[in-house]
Amino acid sequence: MWLDDLYHALDPVALAAGPVVIRWYGLAYFFGFVCAAIAIRRTARRWGFSMSVDDLTTLMIGIAFGVIIGARLAYVIFYGDGYYLQNPLEVLVPVGGGIRGMSFHGGLVGAIAGGAIACRHLRWSIPTTCDLAVIGAPLGLFFGRCANFINGELWGKETSLPWGVMFWDTGGGHVYRHPSQLYEALLEGVLMFAILYLLSRRRPARPQGTFLGTFLALYGCFRFLIEFVRLPDAQLGYLLGTDWLTMGQCLSLPLVAVGVAVVTWAHRARCPQALLLGKARRS
Repeated sequence: MWLDDLYHALDPVALAAGPVVIRWYGLAYFFGFVCAAIAIRRTARRWGFSMSVDDLTTLMIGIAFGVIIGARLAYVIFYGDGYYLQNPLEVLVPVGGGIRGMSFHGGLVGAIAGGAIACRHLRWSIPTTCDLAVIGAPLGLFFGRCANFINGELWGKETSLPWGVMFWDTGGGHVYRHPSQLYEALLEGVLMFAILYLLSRRRPARPQGTFLGTFLALYGCFRFLIEFVRLPDAQLGYLLGTDWLTMGQCLSLPLVAVGVAVVTWAHRARCPQALLLGKARRS
């Protein structure tokens, strides 16, 4: 099991110097936001929009705060199973060098909210900014899922496939399991970025909402499918008395529906991309 050897050779701590400890999980957030920012700016330039570094930094700060706050709150609400009602202070307690227990779905809502606030300040179009942002978002997902793998968390069910991994050091037992974190890194990160990037190459750019809707639908589908080989959070288990339905699937299905609705609206409305408010017109 070659991937098992790789996993056990990796250290969750990237750098330690006295009291200073830097973990790959934290670096994943940093590199994810940086790479997403680069993708956003390059796409904006390809679409003919001018975007200064200062303005882009303002946007990314708004998104970053939204992601962290939204992801944490959603985890507490949907995955806490009442634990945080008895231990409210632990909502903000860092564990193992970073605030563990983050929900993508909450992070998505937070990113849109934080980005919208930044757009109001910059006087940017929220639909176009969302389309730009989701093109770079899969890069952040890729780094985040790789960090989940290094941390030995969010592992999958037992498997006999040659790339199975034993997560015995983090509670997975001495059995080979699906490295579901890497499945997500490939589908939600690499594949989804490739699709959105290729769609963004066309000039003039596809109508507002096309990329946001595609992102939501693709993520919802990929996450729903991967949940079949990924073990649910221990405190929740499977839902509604089934042996397959997880909270992740329940939160992902609405994303597919919303994504399809947004793409349908984009196709019918055909609002051209315009970064600055007041510049958009119907084609």
